[in-house]
Amino acid sequence: MIVTHATGQYEIRYQRVNLPDGLIVTDRNVFDAHGDILTDRDVIVLEPGEHTKSLAVYEQLCRQLVTKKVTRKSTLIALGGGVIGDLVGFVAATYMRGIDYVQIPTTLLAQVDSSVGGKTGVDLPEGKNLVGAFYPPSLVQIDTSLLNTLPARQFQCGMAEVIKYGFIQSPSLDDSLRQESLSLGDRRLESVVEECIAIKARMVQEDEFETLGIRAQLNFGHTVGHALEQITRYATYTHGEAIAIGMVLEAKIGEVIGFSQPGLTGKVESLIAAHNLPINAVELKEFDLIVSAMRKDKKSSNGELSMSLVRGIGDCEFVPNIDEGVIRGVLSEFAKV
Repeated sequence: MIVTHATGQYEIRYQRVNLPDGLIVTDRNVFDAHGDILTDRDVIVLEPGEHTKSLAVYEQLCRQLVTKKVTRKSTLIALGGGVIGDLVGFVAATYMRGIDYVQIPTTLLAQVDSSVGGKTGVDLPEGKNLVGAFYPPSLVQIDTSLLNTLPARQFQCGMAEVIKYGFIQSPSLDDSLRQESLSLGDRRLESVVEECIAIKARMVQEDEFETLGIRAQLNFGHTVGHALEQITRYATYTHGEAIAIGMVLEAKIGEVIGFSQPGLTGKVESLIAAHNLPINAVELKEFDLIVSAMRKDKKSSNGELSMSLVRGIGDCEFVPNIDEGVIRGVLSEFAKV
């Protein structure tokens, strides 16, 4: 598959890992699980977890590149999940004003979502992904066999994004997941990954810089989810768990304001629960913190509360300026756990 960006094109290849020349950046978990493919390669190993996606580690990594004499003609290889991909992409976008990088995602979440589309960045204490750049990779390699070493919780984390694609764009994917939950080793896994990537690639090509409301659909569940991640300091929930909770709440918000079809929340809840993902969180009772974090969301304008909402399965739209009282009411309902 070829994905076209304003800055050029890159290929998404479905193949066994074939490491190109370049400096590899990975994390300790991936290195321990896949060290056999890294023999005799120049590798930088970082600590796993969302806290690595920070300005401090960004600076550390840039300075390591200088030490290793990385030049504008060099290539970085992001071997890991979403944290590694986002961080390495941002370093590539800014080091010497831009060098090539390759995405080799090793988690389900990264394969179906973060490795495609050219969004790179790091977090601030004030919010997730607030510093970054649109900077596409030169190549993405997808090898679903890399997922075989994933812990169950991390696979479920990625399933939140898979489920999201059904909600926003694909009734047929949604129907398939309802008939039978997806798990590691499932015969459908490769085709599901390919479908999710195709959906995202199409939306990115139509609205690369998220100015038309098309690409914003990919953020269903993310306004509440990112806020939940932030107030818990990225230590309580995986990204997918937070987004799963966010999708349930945003479905309910859609129903309350009359945008979403009646009964949507129940459909969202049932599919998420079937994949062992949470549907609520006690931390949602921190109304002021959640709302404050939501106002800092990148999609907000002048601090208004906006989010992408699903009208019905496969039909999603960006909705601006949602009443704060509605959001607080829904938070109150789902904080009772």
